Amino acid sequence: MTDSSQASQAPQAHRPPRAHRPHRFRSARRVPAALTALAVLGVAGVFLYDLAAVRADRPGMRWRRELADQLDRHTPADLGVLLGGGALAVAGAVLLLLALAPGKRGILPMRTPDPAAGVRAGLGRKDAAQVLRDRAMEVSGVRSVRVKVGRSHIRVRATSHFRELDEVRADLDAVLAVGVEELGLAHPPQPRVRVRR
Repeated sequence: MTDSSQASQAPQAHRPPRAHRPHRFRSARRVPAALTALAVLGVAGVFLYDLAAVRADRPGMRWRRELADQLDRHTPADLGVLLGGGALAVAGAVLLLLALAPGKRGILPMRTPDPAAGVRAGLGRKDAAQVLRDRAMEVSGVRSVRVKVGRSHIRVRATSHFRELDEVRADLDAVLAVGVEELGLAHPPQPRVRVRR
């Protein structure tokens, strides 16, 4: 019975580890979180003070009485209330989107040889563009190059001055393919090359 259990566990032990997909870098956003927490704490403190004052048979704050009067006069069907509610809903949706977005869009994640080590590497988009630009300038017939690196595409605009444009484009495609591979990015962007005279 022990032999069969060991035999059933043996294939599981020799399975290769699952492929690790590096995720994008996330910004910590410590300052906005601290400011939001301070604002919420301040507002909660004011409400708590006002509630304690009313419970102690003192009059509520003036702004609360005015707010109660305004709410008594205006209904949810009023145009001003609808516009204010819509603006608050849009602002909340934008803030929620910003909170969920990774944030550090300028850093491209790189491949890591050992994901279990917990080491992550990233390369800035401008740095990657500079490396690829230097590589493209080595191609014969290229006079100037502009490179812009995005998450999924690399836009390359080159100016040639003495060779055939098709030959320059083919050389640029080959050089950029090697250059992108040597960058070691986890999700290599695809180059889009334009060559003009």
